[in-house]
Amino acid sequence: MTVEFIGMIGTRPASELNSPAVSLTGGTVNPDYVRKFAKVHEDGGFDRVLVGYSSTGPDGFNVVSYAASVTERLKFLLAHRPGFVSPTLAARKLATLDHFTQGRIAVHIITGSSDAEQQRDGDWLDHDTRYRRTDEYLDIIRRVWTSAEPFDYEGEFYRLKNAFSDVKPLQKPYIPIYFGGASGAAVTVGAKHSNVYAFWGEPLAAIKQRIAEVKAAAPPGKPLRFSVSLRPILGETEERAWERARYILSRIRQTRADAGLQLPVGVAARPQAIGSQRLLEFAQESEIHDKRLWTPVAAATGAYGNTTALVGTPEQVAESLVDYYEAGVTTLLIRGFEPVEDAIAYGRDVIPLVRLEVQRREQQAVNV
Repeated sequence: MTVEFIGMIGTRPASELNSPAVSLTGGTVNPDYVRKFAKVHEDGGFDRVLVGYSSTGPDGFNVVSYAASVTERLKFLLAHRPGFVSPTLAARKLATLDHFTQGRIAVHIITGSSDAEQQRDGDWLDHDTRYRRTDEYLDIIRRVWTSAEPFDYEGEFYRLKNAFSDVKPLQKPYIPIYFGGASGAAVTVGAKHSNVYAFWGEPLAAIKQRIAEVKAAAPPGKPLRFSVSLRPILGETEERAWERARYILSRIRQTRADAGLQLPVGVAARPQAIGSQRLLEFAQESEIHDKRLWTPVAAATGAYGNTTALVGTPEQVAESLVDYYEAGVTTLLIRGFEPVEDAIAYGRDVIPLVRLEVQRREQQAVNV
């Protein structure tokens, strides 16, 4: 299957080299910046952009609606946390947005791995209970999208009578569902419901193992695709790429120190997110995995998010991205530490190389 490239847009100008948080999901709203950022990705040949979610950030539904209005081809991946909007309402909101964007949306289900994040929005359920709720939530959403008749639902978290929606998604049979989560509870639910299962940037052997685990948990015969999120750091030469990587790391460490942010020690140092725990374990094993998967940013930030990088020339980074494709990954989510400038560079220097090589290998496979 042809490779899919996803970027990520935020709502205000921000360089992660001058901010203590490695995140694009918070801050104020600057419409001109959103327009520019979205168009950079569209012009650069990205297929989609992720619009993230945080308990303090702008509303993603409105961000997607606006960004879609100022673009023509670019698609969107809307991060959504179950539990804060009724699933019947969420289904209608997503179906409506699907029509207004002319079928350009997908939804990325983020159940929530941080108690602090959840509690800001009033959610006090524990980790595994949240995933049971997500299971019901997605059951209901898909039934609302596809049911021709009203239906009743009786579950642990939701009870419905004559649930129905006049508006159905433009995309058939329904809006694509992406899903993230590294825990056993996440795999069980995500393998059941998702079209694309998303991983953070782990070594190739680990990604192959995780793909096998998700496939084993999926219903028999269900088609599944897989995504990996990475932070490419480019240079005209390999030496310059590593110089830039070390500079980025030094800036991240300095800005965090200036803000008084220190990683906790002892038991508190272990993040709640299983995906973050895995990235930190890989960082402890080695600074570099495979050809050029670089882990020190994950170690410096507590791996709260997508924090592993590929370092090298555009040709070297493209080669490593193709290695993930060969491992079974069909979606590559790439974003940089200088968001706009890096997105331009990826579109100009990396994406065409990956697409060309994937096309060559697909054609080769057909001819065999």
